[in-house]
Amino acid sequence: MIVLIAPEHTINNEIQILHELFREGLQYYHLRKPHHDFQFYCDYLNQIDSQYHNRVVVHEFHKLLEHYNLKGIHFQEAKRRETSTEAFQKLRKKLHISISSSYHSPEELTDCKFNFDYHLLSPVFSSISKQGYQGQGFDVNNINKTIIGMGGVTTKNLSEFDKLGYKGVSVLGGIWQSETPIDDFKMMFHHYENKL
Repeated sequence: MIVLIAPEHTINNEIQILHELFREGLQYYHLRKPHHDFQFYCDYLNQIDSQYHNRVVVHEFHKLLEHYNLKGIHFQEAKRRETSTEAFQKLRKKLHISISSSYHSPEELTDCKFNFDYHLLSPVFSSISKQGYQGQGFDVNNINKTIIGMGGVTTKNLSEFDKLGYKGVSVLGGIWQSETPIDDFKMMFHHYENKL
């Protein structure tokens, strides 16, 4: 499983590259643009071919679900901590979408009472997109949840994530800062396609 996180700041040909990644098989695109407002999100989604909206997960502005046929919603750490297990359970009953969350420690992930569809854990290796974000090498082989590793993901270390027990990777810099984002995604996709 590959989760692609949107670049925080707009890059050249971003939507064009994104469409190509969707055509190559991208199923989970996390739209996270923390410096922008609701209207920006709408404008961004309107640039994406509507056939791909059901592959987009939003971090902010969950009410976008009322306007677009999206794949799901993501809870960042602070928002998750202030939301009760009961509220998550109600959401799951009401909405037929994916619900995911972010963690920065395996202990907190293990202790969380609500079982998200998948859990992003970081930083596994030192981040490409965030300077000074040092990898922790978290081993999750003994945690019985769907955990996606994030931090320092490249085409060269996917097997390291496998050994540590991850069901997939969440990538940002490894694609958006690559000279060959489409080729790199295809290599990652092929790696996980063989795991199905």
